Amino acid sequence: MRLDGLLSSPVDPTTKGWPAGPGLPLRDVGRQGWNLLRGDLPLPVALIKASALSHNSRWMRRFLDHFGVAICPHGKTTMAPQLFARQLADGAWGITVATVQQLRVCRRFGVQRVVLANQLVGRQAICEVLTELRADPVFWFACLVDSQETVEQLAAEARSFGHDRSLQVLLEGGYPGGRTGCRTVEQALAVARAAAAAPELALIGVEGFEGLIARPTPAETAATVEAFLAFLVEVARACAAQDLFAPGRILLSAGGSAFFDQVARAFRAAGLEREVEVVLRSGCYLTHDSKMYRQFFDQLRDRGPEIDSFGDGLQAALELWAYVQSTPEPGLAIATLGKRDVSFDAHMPVPEQWFRPGVHARPQPLGAGFEVVGLNDQHAHLALPDDSPLRVGDMLSFGISHPCTTFDKWQLLYVVDGDYRVIEGIRTFF
Repeated sequence: MRLDGLLSSPVDPTTKGWPAGPGLPLRDVGRQGWNLLRGDLPLPVALIKASALSHNSRWMRRFLDHFGVAICPHGKTTMAPQLFARQLADGAWGITVATVQQLRVCRRFGVQRVVLANQLVGRQAICEVLTELRADPVFWFACLVDSQETVEQLAAEARSFGHDRSLQVLLEGGYPGGRTGCRTVEQALAVARAAAAAPELALIGVEGFEGLIARPTPAETAATVEAFLAFLVEVARACAAQDLFAPGRILLSAGGSAFFDQVARAFRAAGLEREVEVVLRSGCYLTHDSKMYRQFFDQLRDRGPEIDSFGDGLQAALELWAYVQSTPEPGLAIATLGKRDVSFDAHMPVPEQWFRPGVHARPQPLGAGFEVVGLNDQHAHLALPDDSPLRVGDMLSFGISHPCTTFDKWQLLYVVDGDYRVIEGIRTFF
């Protein structure tokens, strides 16, 4: 990837989490000797633990090799080209995006294979993609279709543009009550026939997203996910039987960050006569989290005992740190962290460690009884046990639940080593 321009760009000193003083080129952030525990960074601040990042990359590599599948991680999780580069260097097949703005970020920094896991709608967006394809013959791109109207609009814009490369599309399957995607095999076949008949398009595979499926119990959810994946395989088989796919491998893609094991098993057993490329799209594996995806990973281990053979499971790499700024009444502390800083759409942040400058050598575990019970824009309400040692000025670390909606609150995150020394600055582009 092309990161020199990014690494040379200055970090504006108004950036959240930046210490007092002038800005610096991004590449110099890790050369300043800053240490969180020494008080060199203003709080709140978002940190990524280097050890967990490396561990998660290795773990996913073992998973992919075991199942014989590829990964095209969803870039919207981090929107950090430096992390995209790490994922690609670790063997990622490409990068997934959800919007043309996210595609633009990928292209600016040299990502050569991109899946838009969404419908490409509107003249502005379609023409931007076609312009990119014309400008770079090596650029590989695919988007989704789930209606004949989408097929017709893409084909019409490509004809008007005078495009000389077929626009690759994936047929999207969905489920009742879900998001986008064809609900029946018959509907899917109608869309596939339209795409196959359009000379401007190339139907290269079938896609779906199972991550929003939720039922009262994990077992019921897993069974519903399995049924949905079976439906996608049925669609792919029906399209293959009618010779609707363009030449080459048939691409089967699904797999958010919760059920990617089920996707790998179901698609590897699809039984299509032509060669199949199975591509997962988990984006959250790289940093994982301390609540939602930790729970999903426990369920993943329950579904497949072989998962434990890959070594220790995914680790939470993201930590947010804040100060205790007030203890206004018994059983309550207010910390300098709020909705502007941390995800709260799935669960509240998880209090994990505390550190008293000048007293502790290392962060200490908080133990039981500490719970974030409310968030304001810039404040966290922390319920305390009776024996809480916390006082004003103490530093607190919080795990998060759902990385996607934490990353988007930070233009700059710091990568730290095991001693909380800053070794790199990571820029995001939301």
